[in-house]
This record gives sequence, C-alpha cells and structure tokens, in this order.
Amino acid sequence: MNFIQQRLQQYGALSQEGEEMAINEITQEVMLYALSMSGFFSVAAFVGGTALRILHGLDRFSEDLDFSLLQPDPAFSLDSFIKNAAVRMETYGYKLEFSASEGDPGVQRRFVRDSALKRMLALQYTKDLRKKIRIKIKVDTNPPHGAESEMEYHIFPQDFSLRIHTMESLFAGKLHALLCRPFIKGRDWYDFGWYVRRGSGANGTLLKNALHQFGPWRGESLDITTEWITQRLSERIMEHDWDAVRKDVSPLLTPEQRSTLEIWSAPLFLKKAQLVRLV
Repeated sequence: MNFIQQRLQQYGALSQEGEEMAINEITQEVMLYALSMSGFFSVAAFVGGTALRILHGLDRFSEDLDFSLLQPDPAFSLDSFIKNAAVRMETYGYKLEFSASEGDPGVQRRFVRDSALKRMLALQYTKDLRKKIRIKIKVDTNPPHGAESEMEYHIFPQDFSLRIHTMESLFAGKLHALLCRPFIKGRDWYDFGWYVRRGSGANGTLLKNALHQFGPWRGESLDITTEWITQRLSERIMEHDWDAVRKDVSPLLTPEQRSTLEIWSAPLFLKKAQLVRLV
C-alpha cells in the first residue's frame, strides 16, 4: 500500500478535488496494468482523453477509460477481462464491484467502483471515505475501418505494455466526436486545441469511415477534405454556447489552467480550425 501512497504524494494535491482526481488517475493506471496482464491489448487499443493524459502528457485529468477493438466483434465480452483484472488489483488494496450500463449496442460500458482503497491511504484533504472511486470503461465493439495502432509502455504500477491508437488515429476520433456528438463536451475542445498546438495531422481514412458509420452524415458518400472538415468544424463552433463549454471542462483543470478558459470563444476556435490537416 505504501506504493500507492507514494504515487499519490507525487501529485502534490492542494485540495480535496485534486486529491480525488489523483486517486482516480492512479486507479486508471492500475486498471490498465491489470487489463494488460489479462491479455486485453491483444484484441483492443486504448483511445480517448485518458490515453492522451497517461501516455502523451495531456495536461488535464480525464474520467473514463475508452478502448476500441482491433476488429469488429459483436460477440466480444468485456466482463471476463474485468473479472481477471479485479483479481490482480486486489494486490494493491482494491475490492472492485462493477455493473453494466445501457447505451449504443456497439459499445460495451461498465462502471467499476471501489470503496476499499481510500480507507487504506493517509489522505490529507478527503475526509468522507464513503464516496467510492468510480471509473467508467467503454469498449467500441464495432469500430470503423482505418485505425492504426502501436505498442506503448508504462511503468506504473509495474512495467507493462499496451496497445494505443496512433496520434493521427486518436485525432481522427476526436474530430469525429466534435462533429457528431449531440451534446457539448468542453473537454473535446480542450483536446482539440492540444492536438493543434502539437501540429498533429488526423487519419483521414478513419475519419471518413467513422462519419459514414455514425452521426448526421451516416451512410452518405462524402468527399472528406481538409476544407470540408474546417467548414463543418466552423459551423459547430458558431453554434456553441462557450460559457457552457468552459463550464464542462473546468473541473478537469488546475486553477492555473482554468484562467486560460477566459478567452475561449468562437473567434479563437475558428482560428484553430484553420490549422486542421488530414493525413
């Protein structure tokens, strides 16, 4: 348990909110290790904001663990991997419980909860230990064609390998979310800015297939070009309530980072949209 305690101290949390986010992220890392040991990454790849946070240094916290199968498989079962992972996580003080969540039949969702770990830690700010650690795990069992992946490595809680979409494929997934998600998620726009600052290109084949498979352009034969993407992004940017966008992402940022949200506006993101490129 000292191992987890030392990891928590490295965060230098200055509030209950920061301490809770650190504990959740540590739990995500232990879960990734346990899933790796169960063979999960022979059939799936890590995607989404948490993948960027843990493996590429994205400077915001992320709540969920998102994955995509390497090949569509309607018979895939996540439960066997989670049960195997739960046994391995007991070594670190976890006693997991999990439940299923309804949604898109092509996406398996599980809520993983733990009420044991926090009781074994010396916490500086968190006094109410009844609140459970909660992680949502999602697996796309019917992924669009065209994603590329690679093996990466992580060293906590032990050295392990895991498969992750390439940066270009991750960016394509984010662009698809920005264009097709029916509700506002400010974290999508935060990540979008992060990709743009890095000069990342987006996997055009994956994005085209994703747009064809799900969203308002489902089933349409589209000529996806950089200009088309910029135009559609610009339309979305002009539709948004930027106060709501800022409010959504704010809890995942440090106080210093939150100050940067003050200038978030349509003109700022229209400028960023001009920097998108497909590869």
